[in-house]
Amino acid sequence: MQVILLEKIGKLGNLGDVVKVKDGYARNYLIPTKQARRATEAAIAEFATRRAELEKAAAAKLAAAQALGEQLAGKTVRISQKAGVDGRLFGSVTNQDIAEALTKMGLAVQKSQVRLPNGPLKTVGEHPVGVAPHGDVAVEVTVQVVPQAD
Repeated sequence: MQVILLEKIGKLGNLGDVVKVKDGYARNYLIPTKQARRATEAAIAEFATRRAELEKAAAAKLAAAQALGEQLAGKTVRISQKAGVDGRLFGSVTNQDIAEALTKMGLAVQKSQVRLPNGPLKTVGEHPVGVAPHGDVAVEVTVQVVPQAD
């Protein structure tokens, strides 16, 4: 299916690109999340008239993400969890836990923006974790997992 991208999507294209994607990806994800539209003649003509407005909105999103990235850079998040004597956690620290801790610090981060390349954290200590508020903005924060005092 041919779609027009209404925002930049990593590994797919930039704003305004007409790309061919699988039908299910377009129907179930891109179109419902308003990241793309079907590439019909009418849609292409409408996009041409709204292009400046969409580019302005995309630039505003990027600026907000860069501001959040500057606030996040170098931050240390402290999370306490129950742990055994050997330093292994009884549970794990997930991207949801990290996003909630950052939100409590006053930084609006969603769990989908937290990148844990090796899966959930399962040991006590300091772990570097990536946070990507935008496709072009990625920063690293330190998550300090400490044993919970009972």
